[in-house]
Amino acid sequence: MLLEGIETLLVLQKERTMSRTGSFLYVSQSTVSKRIANLEKKIGKKLIEPDGRYIRLTADAVALVETIEPTFRELCGQIYESQALEHHTLIRLDCSETLVAGLISEALADCVQQDRYITTNHTPRIVENVKSGRAAIGISAGYLPPHHGLLAFHVVDEPFFIVSRQPLQALPDVLITNDLSNNANTYQAAILDRLNICPVMEIDSYTAAAQLALKGAAPALTPLSIVKALQISADNYFMFDELRPLFRPIHISVRQNNYRQPRIKAIIENMMAAIAETNADN
Repeated sequence: MLLEGIETLLVLQKERTMSRTGSFLYVSQSTVSKRIANLEKKIGKKLIEPDGRYIRLTADAVALVETIEPTFRELCGQIYESQALEHHTLIRLDCSETLVAGLISEALADCVQQDRYITTNHTPRIVENVKSGRAAIGISAGYLPPHHGLLAFHVVDEPFFIVSRQPLQALPDVLITNDLSNNANTYQAAILDRLNICPVMEIDSYTAAAQLALKGAAPALTPLSIVKALQISADNYFMFDELRPLFRPIHISVRQNNYRQPRIKAIIENMMAAIAETNADN
C-alpha cells in the first residue's frame, strides 16, 4: 500500500491531474485519490493542493519526492530484476514516438513479435521507466540525462533537416523547433544561438512542426524520422553544412542485470543491427 501511494505521488507530480495519473498507472481516478489520501494519512502531512485545473504538490510533498524518488526507482528496478523472465513473458520496449514513426519502424516490424509490445514516451520518461522496471528496454532520441545509471548503447546519430514550403538557399533566421525545455533537446538551443537562428515557436511535436512548415508558417527543424514518416518531398527539406553538428543520438538502454538475460540481450543486438542497416540505406 505504501509503495503504491509513493508511486502514485511520483506520477502525479509529472502528470498534474488525477485523470492523467490514473491513465498512466492503468487505474481509475478514484483509486488515485484513495492512494494519495492513504499516503497522507500514513505520513501525517498534506501532500497535494488544487492549482486551477491542475494539482500541485505541497512543499512537504516536494521534499518527500526529492528524498525518496531515486531510492524508489532503484527498488522497483531490483524487484523487476528478481522476477524470472519466462519465455512467454511480455517484454515492453519504451521508445521515442518519432523513431517508431520513421527511423526504426522497419526494424521494429522485424524485431517485435507476439511476446513484445511497444509504448512511446519522451526520453526522460523512457529512462525512468527502464530504471523502475516498467520497461525492459528503452530506445530514445536525444541526449540521455546525466547519471542515469543504465547500460546504454549508442546506436547512431540521427541528422536534422530544415523543412520548408519555399526553397531555401541559406539558413533561415527563424525556425519552428521542438520543446527546447525538454532535457533531451536543450543542447539544440545553444547550437541555434551560435547560428543566430531564433526559435519562433516551440512545439511539443516534430510532426506538428513539420506540418506547419509545409503549410508556410515558418521553416521547421525536423529529424530524419519525421521526414521519412511524412514522406516529405525532397523539394521541401534541406541540409546545410552548419547543421551537421546538430543531431539526435539514438540510444538503446537497459538495466545492467537485465542485459544478462538471453532474451533481452538478443532483442537489443537484433535492434542495433537492424537500426544500423536502416541508417546505412539512408
